[in-house]
Amino acid sequence: QVQLVESGGGLVQAGGSLRLSCAASGRTFSDYAVGWFQQAPGKERVFVATISRSGSSTYYADSVKGRFTTSRSNAQDTVYLQMNSLKPEDTAVYYCAVKRSRYDGVYYSKMAYDYWGQGTQVTVSS
Repeated sequence: QVQLVESGGGLVQAGGSLRLSCAASGRTFSDYAVGWFQQAPGKERVFVATISRSGSSTYYADSVKGRFTTSRSNAQDTVYLQMNSLKPEDTAVYYCAVKRSRYDGVYYSKMAYDYWGQGTQVTVSS
């Protein structure tokens, strides 16, 4: 069992930045790839970004490429999502999720993930 706690969400004006954190506990964090997903009201949860176990590989949705960056500290059992140049359409609840992986790969399907955090709200005003 892995427990995940997201933090760092809030209200920001368009063009601003936020940094989300996802703190993990319960298992060896470096055994897990991590994904970030967003869910806007009335919409499905969709992929945003993912980072491999070691942090050497990342992959982003086209909608955030060039604006968002994910990184991790396995020493601190924490993953980050740096969000720059925020747009009103980025408004959503953001979730982190982990997948235990034998390989140092990235995963963009939400079906691949084993454990999820409770989410943190990001609201971008125009």
